Amino acid sequence: MIKEKAVASLGQQSLLMPAWIKSALAANDRLKLYLTLLQCAAQHAASPRTVLPDWEHELAQVGLHDAKWLKDMVHAAHFDDQKLILPQLDPLLAALTADLSVMARPVCDGGRKYPLSLATRRDLWMQRCQQMQGNKGLDRETLAEFTHGNRKSGDSFHLLVMDLHKQINALSADIATENLDGARVWHIDEDDRPLIQAFMRGVHRTAPLKFSHPGLETAVTRDGTRLLIQNDIGTNDVHVLVIEVARDVVTLTYSDLHAGRFDFFRQMLQEIGFQWTGFDPTTTDGLNSGKLYLVGNATLKAQGQDLLDGLEAVASRIVFVIDWNRARKQLQHFVRKPQACALLRRAAQEETGHIAWLLAGGARLVFDAMQAVDSEAFRVGDRLDEVLGTTSATEYLHELLRVASAMRIAQQPVALIADEARMLLARVLRQRTFEFDLLAEHAAYCHALAQALCDALETGAAMEVAQRASLVSRAKAWERQADHLLMDARQHAERQSRWEGIVVLLEKSDDVADCLEEAIFIHSMTLPEPVSGLSAAVSEALRRLADTTLAAIQDQVKAIEIARDLSERGDPLDSESFLQTLWRMLHAERLCDELSRQARMTIAGVIAASPAAVLLASDLANTIEKASDHLLAAGYALRRMVLAKTGLVA
Repeated sequence: MIKEKAVASLGQQSLLMPAWIKSALAANDRLKLYLTLLQCAAQHAASPRTVLPDWEHELAQVGLHDAKWLKDMVHAAHFDDQKLILPQLDPLLAALTADLSVMARPVCDGGRKYPLSLATRRDLWMQRCQQMQGNKGLDRETLAEFTHGNRKSGDSFHLLVMDLHKQINALSADIATENLDGARVWHIDEDDRPLIQAFMRGVHRTAPLKFSHPGLETAVTRDGTRLLIQNDIGTNDVHVLVIEVARDVVTLTYSDLHAGRFDFFRQMLQEIGFQWTGFDPTTTDGLNSGKLYLVGNATLKAQGQDLLDGLEAVASRIVFVIDWNRARKQLQHFVRKPQACALLRRAAQEETGHIAWLLAGGARLVFDAMQAVDSEAFRVGDRLDEVLGTTSATEYLHELLRVASAMRIAQQPVALIADEARMLLARVLRQRTFEFDLLAEHAAYCHALAQALCDALETGAAMEVAQRASLVSRAKAWERQADHLLMDARQHAERQSRWEGIVVLLEKSDDVADCLEEAIFIHSMTLPEPVSGLSAAVSEALRRLADTTLAAIQDQVKAIEIARDLSERGDPLDSESFLQTLWRMLHAERLCDELSRQARMTIAGVIAASPAAVLLASDLANTIEKASDHLLAAGYALRRMVLAKTGLVA
């Protein structure tokens, strides 16, 4: 599987010729060595006592230092009557076939006019090699047809290799390449140079962020009216980018086997101004093990400086897809997939990238920091976002990616980056407010329930049937969401003792939510017959009770937000404000006791003739009053938690 095949599958063979020629010359060297070893095998078979050369150096020169089977073939060769027996004949035939195909490609498949006999001779020899698979050896006539170099004796495999080599040398001289700002270019016009230079400015701007990772080599040529640019993104065979520039339109073709990375690149180009015209899964023989991969097309219409800026911009984005999927997977050890993808988008937008973080250790860098900074905060199996909260964990990872990139560019040692990772995490732990995020969310559900109850009491019997059912359903959903937050806190407390105080506080607060949801349900029962709504006096008494409870919950929300930022060295005014807010919650509970008694007196005096109305209205008053009692208990639990955290004295 080679990347050239991926470029060919995108229909841009003009870009391939230099790479094809380079591969063909390497294949020529291997083919000549195969034939030499075949001749040596025949000589050894004829004279077994002859001392054989080592061949180690020659094999290494052509990249076959691991091909032990070739030396075994020479040693094991022997004649059986007139047949040269070669135990390794099948791998030899396969190697000859493969390298003949590579060597003939620029001559026979490059789109130029060459003698048809070269392609015919190639096809004939590839067919013969395939037909000989499974044979145990070669007769003397076939051996000569492989190895002789005398044209008077007819064609041979060796002569075909020689003829192809001659054509390749001529072709190589014809398309001699030039290095233009780091791009390998050939057959370009003078007007193409500013376009290529703009593209290479973008490549060079962000190329340092790949560090030692391979990739970003650029090839450029002109094919008729089109300037073709191909960038070698990385090592994967289907990860290819080809750009055409023609008549002020940039057309981009991008292929990738990872759907997430494809979408990441697509979004980056949309921010530049590219319009995507389609992206579909496809397969190509010999690529990605025959599995599906994505191919998409995008266009940018621009002129003058805008065209140059567009080429520079797209080139500057390429580095950020290198090893993107590996970075995304490692980030998902600490945050969820959407946050991991957002982190990589942000790193690309800020041109810090992710490769430095990977080179510095990646996930291991963060795991080591978690283990080093606070054994109480992190236990085995804890996720970073579960301990710090999604926002804090995401910000920590973003800062770590930025710092790792800056320090690697400054050639700082990895050990120093590891120290920085620990210091950053220690700082985040000192400032963590995840627990208060959860408390604030629970308080918000309580506030929504209290507000809904106040609105229902004010509307009374005027509320339509559908509205009643909808309100009861919404209240139940809010109460369940509040329950889930309590369950989350209990799960944290099973692993970390510091969550125990949060659980106590949330249990008190959850009792508030339960009472308010029950109160909304009871009120809904007063609206249909036989009660048909409460009297104005009773509704007003109950509304005053509910309004006071709502005000106390608003103070709870405020107290949580103040407590979030309190510390031993905090502003004394914040400490005073926190305690004053708690005092108002205490006062509200006492006021609710009084308002509850007043409501019961009103109920007894106004609707005594309706037992159902008395029962429901009394239950409603008692339930609201219980909510205020639980709210007071939650206020005391919050006070204890903050005093333990800050050392405040009331």
